[in-house]
Amino acid sequence: MTDNNFNGYLAGDGVAPDRWASALHLFDNGAGVPHEETTTERWERAQLLFEARDYIGAARLLAAVVEEAPEQTGPRLLLARAYYHSAQLRRAEEQLRLIVERDPVEHYAHLMLGRTLQRAGRPDEATPWLRMAAAFAGEFPDDE
Repeated sequence: MTDNNFNGYLAGDGVAPDRWASALHLFDNGAGVPHEETTTERWERAQLLFEARDYIGAARLLAAVVEEAPEQTGPRLLLARAYYHSAQLRRAEEQLRLIVERDPVEHYAHLMLGRTLQRAGRPDEATPWLRMAAAFAGEFPDDE
């Protein structure tokens, strides 16, 4: 016997986030007319992929967003995080150094750079970045 209760269907992990973002464009320009995705739409889709832990997919989109809007810190920082989580540590380091160069008080970039250098097996290089991040957070070492 077939159950016709559609509400009874439980999706496993649900639909991939990028599918939802893509589906929004089905009716934008009419049938057969391709939709040119904007930088903002790519940014939003990249955030969905990152939240879904598809760090490589997010990095691909974020690289394009950063290329189109290089002055924006948010996309570049998320790109560095996506690189970090997908073990592309050299790329993460490059993005983080650019952020710190442009915005020396971006405390999270200091922390991320320190963690990236630690993960890359360069703890001596990581130490000053982690100290700076701690200072930005108001955490000072106890002098004993």
